[in-house]
Amino acid sequence: MRKYRKIAITLAVMLVFLLFCTTAYAAPTGDVAGAIEGTWNDASGQIKTVVNKVVFPAIDLILAVFFFAKLGMAYFDYRKHGQFEWAAPAILFACLVFTLTAPLYIWQILGM
Repeated sequence: MRKYRKIAITLAVMLVFLLFCTTAYAAPTGDVAGAIEGTWNDASGQIKTVVNKVVFPAIDLILAVFFFAKLGMAYFDYRKHGQFEWAAPAILFACLVFTLTAPLYIWQILGM
């Protein structure tokens, strides 16, 4: 009985897969590269908008939080030891400036 139940479930799953499967054709001529290029041309504007309005601001926010946290920790280390460590805050600041200005030039570099 258990064996028949497993076979029935497997057949049901396979039937569902077959019902929802469709064949995708690149073009009547079989031009796969052209289909991919067309899809990229249609989606590149949306990708650019999402990256500019979501990805870069999220990265900027994370880097800003880390920068100010590291700057505060460096200040407290300075108060404790008398020497200010500039390396980590400087690297985080450079990364923050890079990501803040990246949307201005990154798309020319990528050719979009």
